[in-house]
Amino acid sequence: MAHIIVVGNEKGGAGKSTMSMHVVTALARMGHRIAALDLDLRQRSLGRYLENRLEFMATANIELPMVSLYDLPEIDPSTLQPGENIYDLRLSAAISDLEPKYDFILIDCPGSHTRLSQVAHSLADTLITPLNDSFVDFDLLAHTDEKGEKIKGPSVYSEMVWNARQLRAQAGLPPIDWIVVRNRVGSQRMVNKEKMERAIDMLSKRIGFRVGPGFSERVIFRELFPRGLTLLDLKDVGVKQLNISNIAARQELRDTMKAFNLPNVEIDV
Repeated sequence: MAHIIVVGNEKGGAGKSTMSMHVVTALARMGHRIAALDLDLRQRSLGRYLENRLEFMATANIELPMVSLYDLPEIDPSTLQPGENIYDLRLSAAISDLEPKYDFILIDCPGSHTRLSQVAHSLADTLITPLNDSFVDFDLLAHTDEKGEKIKGPSVYSEMVWNARQLRAQAGLPPIDWIVVRNRVGSQRMVNKEKMERAIDMLSKRIGFRVGPGFSERVIFRELFPRGLTLLDLKDVGVKQLNISNIAARQELRDTMKAFNLPNVEIDV
């Protein structure tokens, strides 16, 4: 059965879709069968990213590794039994159909608290939470004191992950491997950066997640989206010589993929 990867964060702008696209593309390049579901039914950033990729391949007459993007199946509301939720059924139906056919299913969640996102988190074998390296975004995981040095309590999102873990335990499923990925980390040693590092380390021990490396802020990511490309596609589309920034970005991706420790995945990207 497929290994389910959920990319979730209830705040927008943390790089969920960029992370999702690079993860699925890396896995596809390794020969794995990948299906993707975009649960942000309004913005559909991952869906648009993949559609841009198809359009670019057609225009440029080039073949690139591609991921199968699926929509949630429609369900007739009149068939619902008392107490059933239509979103639960739509997501469950999609997963049931895809699990036997693919090695991995990646679910990109919206940057808000929705019923679909709740259900998706309970399905996760691996949960990836991209987090901008600031206390504004850290508040997604926990509340701190005014100095950012003492954890006062978990956030609503952390409690949602806790509830998802409880549901999996009750169903006899393996525990979620939760990785918080630090994005846009500054290159210099700054006071705020060091405080963030200490706070995340404390919280990881308290509520049980691993901390992984993420992507630095780079112009290249904004340039890749309109063409549906990733860092791994640059040489295939005619970039003969990668600049230092692009080489560093590819190494970040390699390190990030290693940190996820996905089953049956050998990192050669």
